[in-house]
Amino acid sequence: MTPDRVGTEQAIKPWTLYSEGQRWRLLAILFLVSTSNYLDRNIISILLEPIKREFHVSDTLLGLLSGVSFALFYATLGLPVARWADRGNRKRIIALALTCWSVMTAACGVVQSYWQLALARIGVGAGEAGAIPPAQSLIADYFPPERRAGAYAIFTAAGMAGYVLGFVAGGQVAVAYGWRMSFLVAGLPGLALAVLVHLGLREPRMAVGFQALGGTQEPLARTVRRLAGKKAYRYVLMGQTLYFVVAYGVLIFVPSFLLRVLGQPLGKVSVLYGTTAAAGSVLGTLGGGFLGNRLGGRDVRWLAWLPAVACVLTYPVLLFGFTLNDLWPFLACGFVTNLLLNAGLPLVYAAIQAVCGAKRRAMAVAVMFFFANLIGFGLGPVLTGAISDALTARWGVGGLRYALMSVSTVLLASSWCFYRCGCAMPNDIEE
Repeated sequence: MTPDRVGTEQAIKPWTLYSEGQRWRLLAILFLVSTSNYLDRNIISILLEPIKREFHVSDTLLGLLSGVSFALFYATLGLPVARWADRGNRKRIIALALTCWSVMTAACGVVQSYWQLALARIGVGAGEAGAIPPAQSLIADYFPPERRAGAYAIFTAAGMAGYVLGFVAGGQVAVAYGWRMSFLVAGLPGLALAVLVHLGLREPRMAVGFQALGGTQEPLARTVRRLAGKKAYRYVLMGQTLYFVVAYGVLIFVPSFLLRVLGQPLGKVSVLYGTTAAAGSVLGTLGGGFLGNRLGGRDVRWLAWLPAVACVLTYPVLLFGFTLNDLWPFLACGFVTNLLLNAGLPLVYAAIQAVCGAKRRAMAVAVMFFFANLIGFGLGPVLTGAISDALTARWGVGGLRYALMSVSTVLLASSWCFYRCGCAMPNDIEE
């Protein structure tokens, strides 16, 4: 429904501007954007071993390629982009960002050296900085508070859709045509999607004006002070950063573990582990969103406590999986690991939106991603790779196994932070 002229004496609830069908169509477009985002970000995980063989690099440099080279600009550019998104046209920001990262992903397929590939990955990270914070901010405007956990669950499931596309399709294309073609196939369709974003998304600020939605942008210094002053936000920031250390620092090396330690072929790993991880992740994400809507509606603290439970339950499963030497038992552990880890993720985003305040939606997500990506995504793979290189000197290929087991312990600290976030949430709620 499109409103006529609306007075600005009282802020309009932006989700009232759209019908139920419009909400789901808009969410579907954002789902595709997030799928492309995670496809182009994560496809490198299945390609690390072919890249290692061609360029003759260490695990530390593989960690740099999959971590810091992407995360540095992704994290730092996310802050000014989010500031822009909190006052500007989020639809246009997403379309521009999508175009940028799609072009740079395709560029990864034509490089001729390791360092050229690292530079192209920096470009991918710079483009992707403009996607998730504006998208999450739009979802908070499309859906009322009591339905956001479910909407974020669907949106978060796109991460696994992109991951499995990169893992399965990327792996199969690499087997048939080489790893460079995988990047080309992943990147080029994003240009068509950018056109769909421009034509199909809606910006409520363009319908009724920024003032009518609660208006004036808060000064940056005040935004930072308000977020930093919320204990729940500080704890969710720490919890998500530590979560990313494992989600990227450990899980990005799982294909290398299966190929190098268990001796499985690339084509088999891409299909079996990719589909297993995807099934667990989708079930976990949707199930977590359902539980978040039900339990969070009764007690907002469950938006953080459920991720805490998920992290503490994941740790022993992940640890046990890395002790195994057979593919099929490992796949079973991989299914459970991805189910549990992804069950808590959409609730983290809902918890952030519950405490950040309407004027800081994109900025709150961007600040979280700044630390989570710079430390968790950026340094996590490098840390894992460095430990693997050190242990490989003594234990051979088993060094990677022990590196993955040691870094997985970080999940326990993440769980504690999410628990403390939940305890603080009732005093920090701000819509």
